[in-house]
Amino acid sequence: MSKSDHVFVTESIQIPEWELSERFIRASGPGGQNVNKVSTAVQLRWNVLASSIPAPVKARFRRRYGARLTQDGDLVLDAKDHRSQGLNREAARKRLAEMVRAVAEPPRKRIKTKPTRASVRRRLDSKKQRGAVKALRGKVGRED
Repeated sequence: MSKSDHVFVTESIQIPEWELSERFIRASGPGGQNVNKVSTAVQLRWNVLASSIPAPVKARFRRRYGARLTQDGDLVLDAKDHRSQGLNREAARKRLAEMVRAVAEPPRKRIKTKPTRASVRRRLDSKKQRGAVKALRGKVGRED
């Protein structure tokens, strides 16, 4: 398979052309009379659940972009920024690749750390000082 029949995401992740479906629709926005005549906007559809990307990447994609998926698991991207159909196709594919690239790397595990002894002491000292200030705000007694 050549590079042109895949959407390149990373060295190890490519989305085959056959997994994508495109529909061309009329776009709103700039373009004058051209907008009324030519279907330049692209609606790119990609079924995430049936895709060939690795399962962990698929799970992270669903967790991050789940609200954008249809009930069938399709991601629908609209591209209508440009006046030409070709540029809109390219923009939609580029956006898809960016979305998959964003979840391709697993997130780094957070390493738990302990606060330093000095920072604990500073925190407790400031709490004592604040408590002392508040203790001085007590009711004033009557002197008879």
